[in-house]
Amino acid sequence: MSLELEMNLGGDDKSKQISQLVRPARKRGANVFEVFRENKLALAGVVIIFLIVLFCFIGPLLYHTNQISTNLNIANDPPGAGHPLGTDNVGYDELGRLMVGGQSSLEIGIVAALLAGFFGVFWGAIAGFFRGIVGTIMMRIVDAFLAIPILFVLLLMAAIIKVNQLNLTLVIAAFSWLVPARLIHAETLTLRTREYVEAVKGMGGGAGRSIFLHVIPNAIGTIVVNITFQVADAILALAALGFLGFGIAPPAANWGAMLSQGVTYLYAGEWWLIYPAGVMIILTVMAFNLIGDALRDAFDVRLQRR
Repeated sequence: MSLELEMNLGGDDKSKQISQLVRPARKRGANVFEVFRENKLALAGVVIIFLIVLFCFIGPLLYHTNQISTNLNIANDPPGAGHPLGTDNVGYDELGRLMVGGQSSLEIGIVAALLAGFFGVFWGAIAGFFRGIVGTIMMRIVDAFLAIPILFVLLLMAAIIKVNQLNLTLVIAAFSWLVPARLIHAETLTLRTREYVEAVKGMGGGAGRSIFLHVIPNAIGTIVVNITFQVADAILALAALGFLGFGIAPPAANWGAMLSQGVTYLYAGEWWLIYPAGVMIILTVMAFNLIGDALRDAFDVRLQRR
């Protein structure tokens, strides 16, 4: 096919035929949106994420609390007037704490997922496009890292470095790019043999042009879906680190650290120290997973009937 294109196409004709080989992006995007919109669970996930973002980032502007200074006189107070969700073991308002903890959890989760996704996409695309010894070495590196228990590595890194929001984001991202790299590697192995990629090679286009202008854009479905799941995984990883005592140091907060502190008082009947944070983690992860599942279906060409 590439030889036919090289022999028969010339100038403008060649460009026209190449463009015809790729489904128009606008039509594809419209079909994706239609399939996504028909998924009621996905729409529920979008609404949940929207409400959680409003709660975490707009809530503190309307509900003012002191999340800096402790007040042991009101420590572990039950929900009541002035403190709708009670207070924690050092007197922080639990509802305000939930908002502040949500900010760091969402910020770390989303940024870590984006960093991991971008790096994994480039790594996998390069390895899949070049194959041979270069691709083999690159993917064996991925396999080696995948063989290491991720939670063990995260705990080790958190124990070595100074724990703050930036470092936690980088640590989680540093070991979350492996799955997207494998996915994009497999996708690239298929895309590199497509007619439009072969045509670019025949026109003298370099590997960089093929990868960044043709391979990666046509793998956008896989990329978007994976990043959505990566956000949920990053939030769970952060919650696990916080639960095990490697979260952001007070007065900063995250939902995992709130769970860890609340477990101590659970059997004393102080449910407000653990259930709200646990519910927020479950809702957030579930919503991102619902959106990811719907996007995966939306990008599936078999479901794009129109």
